[in-house]
Amino acid sequence: MSPKNTDHRFPKPKHLTSHGPARVIALCNQKGGVGKTTTTINTAAALAEYGRKVLLVDFDPQGALTRGLGVDAEEGNTIYELLLDRKLRASDVIIHTDVPGLDLLPANIQLSAAEIQLVAEPGREKILSGVLRPILGEYDVVMIDCQPSLGLLTVNALTAAHGVMIPVACDYFALRGLELLIRNTVELVQERLNESLKIDGILATMYDSRTLHSRSMLHQLYEEYGDTVFRSVIKFTVKFKDSSEKGRPVTQFAPSSEAAELYRAVAREMVDRGCAP
Repeated sequence: MSPKNTDHRFPKPKHLTSHGPARVIALCNQKGGVGKTTTTINTAAALAEYGRKVLLVDFDPQGALTRGLGVDAEEGNTIYELLLDRKLRASDVIIHTDVPGLDLLPANIQLSAAEIQLVAEPGREKILSGVLRPILGEYDVVMIDCQPSLGLLTVNALTAAHGVMIPVACDYFALRGLELLIRNTVELVQERLNESLKIDGILATMYDSRTLHSRSMLHQLYEEYGDTVFRSVIKFTVKFKDSSEKGRPVTQFAPSSEAAELYRAVAREMVDRGCAP
């Protein structure tokens, strides 16, 4: 089903023959349970609905992004082999998903060994950049779902990225962790490895308007980070868990739902911000 796009400011979809070079976005938060993978899947699916060709990179050994798209990564090559085997090409690993315009570099638990194995590699922080570079011309947007930690894999993702998008649950501890993420990781990568990296935006997730705590945390987020925070807010709903269980983005699982429209709004705002040209 096509999105209910009544916003005349939203640009027309690109012709599918003229892509890239892609803009690379890392979705990052060291705290788990903030809706990071849900945001990656559903924002990408919404962008694909609007005619963008999107590549998703599952860079979390838990492989939740891969499973959330209904892909079994227990057989065949994954991003792990791609990082370690210089003869392997990304095009040999990419999977075309059931969502038109949405491709995937899958992951499984083997990726957890990569951090140890890459430590001795020259230029270890830039290995993902080298893997992605040959295929950037085939996509409009590449979105990297980072693991909920700040190790070498996450540094690789931030070094490869043009922008970082930070999903943050409307929760006290998530809000406090945001400051540490920006100061101790994003700014450090900007200073030492990728001076062009920018924060594309902070996205409030798991918002429950019924609770004073959630409302207070959202207000505090806007107060502390201003226009860096997306106008779109992702409300808590069971639809996201249901769609993940079925291995489909919510835009396909429940295309007319409020949950789907929330992520379409995020996609529109990303384009408005220049994050997803």
